[in-house]
Amino acid sequence: MSRSFAPHAFDDAVIGVVGGMGPAATGQFLVELAAALPAEHDQDHPRVIVLSDTKVPDRTASIATGDDTPMSMLRADLLRAAELGASVLAVPCNTAHHFINAFADELPVPLVHIVDATLTAAQRVSPEGAWLTATAGTVDTGLYQRAAAERGYRLEVPSQEEKDAMMRIIGQVKAGRLREAGEAYRRLASRLRGSHELPLMTACTELPLAFDASGLEPGIQISSLTALAQATLETAAGTVGRWPADP
Repeated sequence: MSRSFAPHAFDDAVIGVVGGMGPAATGQFLVELAAALPAEHDQDHPRVIVLSDTKVPDRTASIATGDDTPMSMLRADLLRAAELGASVLAVPCNTAHHFINAFADELPVPLVHIVDATLTAAQRVSPEGAWLTATAGTVDTGLYQRAAAERGYRLEVPSQEEKDAMMRIIGQVKAGRLREAGEAYRRLASRLRGSHELPLMTACTELPLAFDASGLEPGIQISSLTALAQATLETAAGTVGRWPADP
């Protein structure tokens, strides 16, 4: 889905993307950014800086062990993107926002929060509620549940067995085994929706890729990648970055 923007809305905007968590999800986020904008020419799109930091430790594993290394690395990456001239920042990884929440207010330019963007999209397309499909780290920290409760939004949370299934699906996407991931996600979706027939919030940025490979009806997905892309463009419109960055 795309929306209209004023002419020249992105002339001075520079979007800073800190990704690599994982690389395929970051690539799909860039596809979503382009698809969300009804542009006719290259020059109609905003400039984008991509810092794909594949060395950030696994976010769910770090949460489980109490390792805050991802926090310092994400902070450094986001500050670097701002130094390079970004006027707005986005991180296409849901679980990373558990760490980002600790310092987001210190960033020199706006950060588009993936949880806020996804819940806003969910409330618009499915006001009756949604299923949360995400990493164990995202579910166990209550990242989405707290934000949904503040909005009075119904969010159905998977069982431990279902979380384990989601982690296997996410691993399959990261390993490039999309066919397996799609088949497994389809089975999981059938189980979840058999309990409560609500849309599926793909709140791990690998899961939209699994959903796309599943053959499921597109209308039952609320994609965190799509929501983040649309919210990033809305925030970027009218912002002023530096391109190239000042020496």
